Amino acid sequence: MFKGAASLNMDAKGRLAIPAKHRDALLAQSGGEMVLTAHSHPCLLLYPAPAWEPIQSKIMSLSSFDKKSAALQRRLVGYAEDVGVDSAGRMLVSPVLRELAGLTKEVMLVGQGSHFELWSKEAWLKESESAVNEDGEFEMPSELEGFSL
Repeated sequence: MFKGAASLNMDAKGRLAIPAKHRDALLAQSGGEMVLTAHSHPCLLLYPAPAWEPIQSKIMSLSSFDKKSAALQRRLVGYAEDVGVDSAGRMLVSPVLRELAGLTKEVMLVGQGSHFELWSKEAWLKESESAVNEDGEFEMPSELEGFSL
């Protein structure tokens, strides 16, 4: 289970050092094989390859004749790249994916249970601010009405 947020620096070549606790968990779950792809939000998704496979299968089972399904296939599978971790514990983010998500030097790696989101720090801060109302409280989705922490 991947959780927590980490502020990271990406170098000029697009290499990103994955924090040791997450790197160890990713390596244990995937043998170092991961998939990095685009999201509909301005971020990237990082999955251990075994967790990505059923998602890709489900997406590709949709009809390519349906415009919404085809758009989803193009976005998630079309941008998907196999990535690994080098001997220094870094992963390389391709120029295409960096540009798509607006990633520069400062990025946020945010755990989402089965995977991570990779955001530019600026986009992450905007997203975090937009999730709260004028009283500083999170807007709960209707599916969670009556839910309490």
